[in-house]
Amino acid sequence: MKEAYRCATSTARQTRAVGAMLAGQLRPGDVLLLTGGLGAGKSELCRGIARGLGIQGPVPSPSFTILNRYEEGHVPYNHFDWYRVSGEEELRESGLDEMLDRHSISAIEWHERAPGLLPADCLEISLTPLDGDERQISFQPRGAFRALDWAALTPPSKEDT
Repeated sequence: MKEAYRCATSTARQTRAVGAMLAGQLRPGDVLLLTGGLGAGKSELCRGIARGLGIQGPVPSPSFTILNRYEEGHVPYNHFDWYRVSGEEELRESGLDEMLDRHSISAIEWHERAPGLLPADCLEISLTPLDGDERQISFQPRGAFRALDWAALTPPSKEDT
């Protein structure tokens, strides 16, 4: 298993900044698995990714829609939230599993709901709340997912955000 990279953020703005920096290293076909409890910062990280991909409009959490797809950025971006999904069959029946394609970047919150639909090569991102607004973000490449420039994901200082 490849070594994980970890960083810490202390504001939602810093978490979004890490997402925007990550977006600069993503390619079409990349799948990101976001792990963390409610309020851990998964949607904030996804908002940052969207901004880094050039998406300018609102980026709401797809908790009730399951998928928000954005095509106005540099690369199509799928932001999934499978929290309300009952399992793999529901996603297959709705055709949402087909949105994990080689032309888009996909970020999946609550990916644990449908493990059989996940590619072997992906990047798992775990967000863990610490004290107050602080959180630790861990990046773990799975399978043949390439190494990224981890140093480029260092959050800006609190004063710079």
